Amino acid sequence: MQAMTRVFRVLAILLVAAYFLFGGITHFTNTDFFTAIMPPYLPYPLQLVWLSGGFEILGAVGLLLNRTRLLSGYGLIALTIAVTPANIHMAMNPDLFPEVPEMLLYLRLLLQVLLLWLIWFSFSNERAGRQVS
Repeated sequence: MQAMTRVFRVLAILLVAAYFLFGGITHFTNTDFFTAIMPPYLPYPLQLVWLSGGFEILGAVGLLLNRTRLLSGYGLIALTIAVTPANIHMAMNPDLFPEVPEMLLYLRLLLQVLLLWLIWFSFSNERAGRQVS
């Protein structure tokens, strides 16, 4: 059973790292999309997009390294929570995003909860003082 858990943990680390690495890169290659989903009450949308993209890339790389996995995991949880207003803004204003089916806007919020769990699982071994090989 421990071997299976280890395999799932390594897969979770790789999946979360790939997700945030790809997402972080797209913050720089598709800035129009990300600035469009920023709630209007947040200042400096372009700079926030760049900042969050940079933190996504740093978190993804940090998650891959035993030494920084714990800090990166907590950082990615904080970042995922911090971008929740953008996801809520999209779900509450589907008319602003006609190219995205409304159901996907709500599904995105549900998937965010799953993502938070997956991030937590990916570094929970480090919290207990054990290292994933």
